[in-house]
Amino acid sequence: MCRVLKVHFSGFYAWLHSPESPRAKANRRLVGMIKQAWLESGGVYGYRNITLDLKDLGERCSKNRVYRLMRNEGIRAQRGYKRHKGYYGGKPAHVAPNHLNREFEAQKPNERWVTDITYIRTHEGFLYLAAVLDLFSRQIVGWSMKSRMSTDLVMDALLMASWKRRPKQEVLIHSDQGSQYTSREWRDFLGDHHLKPSMSRRGNCHDNAVAESFFSLLKSERVKRKIYKDRETARQDIFDYIEMFYNPVRRHGNNGGLSPVDFEKQYFKQLSGV
Repeated sequence: MCRVLKVHFSGFYAWLHSPESPRAKANRRLVGMIKQAWLESGGVYGYRNITLDLKDLGERCSKNRVYRLMRNEGIRAQRGYKRHKGYYGGKPAHVAPNHLNREFEAQKPNERWVTDITYIRTHEGFLYLAAVLDLFSRQIVGWSMKSRMSTDLVMDALLMASWKRRPKQEVLIHSDQGSQYTSREWRDFLGDHHLKPSMSRRGNCHDNAVAESFFSLLKSERVKRKIYKDRETARQDIFDYIEMFYNPVRRHGNNGGLSPVDFEKQYFKQLSGV
């Protein structure tokens, strides 16, 4: 090869033993930190959130550099999966107007909540999860899990949200037109607790896109298409995701890279002038 390329043997061997460049050393060290941050997130963070983690540790690196290193190492965030098409029956008797109208931003906590139901597969059958999300910080403020998709499922989630947040002003709460949200129990509770109902248009999931987005994160980042052995195992894992990871830790793009809990802490700190 040296003869063909007209390179001297001594020069070739000197090149083989040349020291690693400072840039290569820095990249190798950064890759180790990227892998650690990715593993600590459960494999769910992409290059944007990992860049924020590295900057919190004092590293000076651009998101483009992190993206390039992750691509070279084959590191990528977990992706979700398509939702099955639903079946929609007759029009419910009690439908609230779509007051939210896809305005998914809020200026303060307890101004606008959204709620929805999803299912988790287990070998015992489905486990149904109802969640209430505050649009200000994207924090899950109420949730409930049961083996049946009953009115009690959504009532328990809303009761948890009301007790936990104790809103002092009227809260707009948006849902779909499912029978659980048009029931007398639901409507009576909203009336007694100063909650204003809003509902998506029939069969239009985009009217409740933020709730759908949370369920997509849950299934792509934690469930990951697996089937739990029983409902209790699924319940424990979902509790851990919501209370130990999503609310207090998971960075959210809508919050400027802060977790829902940290975003609200920052809001109240600025409000008090501390």
